[in-house]
Amino acid sequence: MFKITPNPPDTDPVSPYEPDSKKLNEAAERALDFHFPSSADIKATPRTSSKLFSVDPEATAETLAVFLVETLASVDVMVHQLVDHLEGESRYALLGISNSIMVAEITANRVLDRVEPSK
Repeated sequence: MFKITPNPPDTDPVSPYEPDSKKLNEAAERALDFHFPSSADIKATPRTSSKLFSVDPEATAETLAVFLVETLASVDVMVHQLVDHLEGESRYALLGISNSIMVAEITANRVLDRVEPSK
């Protein structure tokens, strides 16, 4: 039986990577450094706050606490609506999340009870 490809197959003796393998490795390192900065580079970069989603710096603690309580209550309602459509482990996981939300809501309400009303 005649084999179409020799064993081992003939290869081109001129590889595009062999003569410049050092250059190729250096280029790859530069590309990786550019696209994936080191943790030292990330830590050295100053943090700039985004204005896309921000809280009014003049908002009172009472206003923030009320907003927090209302947000937690809304999220809890959404989770319960999702729970109605699930069964098994996914349902139990969402119910656990709902309990965590409830604890956070109770805590936020306690904070709100201690906040002096703004005048």
